[in-house]
Amino acid sequence: MFKNRPQCSVCNKEIQANEEIFVKMRYPEAKGMTEIKAFIQYQGKIICEECNK
Repeated sequence: MFKNRPQCSVCNKEIQANEEIFVKMRYPEAKGMTEIKAFIQYQGKIICEECNK
């Protein structure tokens, strides 16, 4: 799991387990990514469903 709880990059709301989110990120160059949660947290912008509307 995450050491730091993921937060929405717009409103800073803490993201809860099984909550629907949107991620803005570049398509990765590397093949075989296994740590998708870490990649999203460090390379993407997490946006909660409310802020995406």
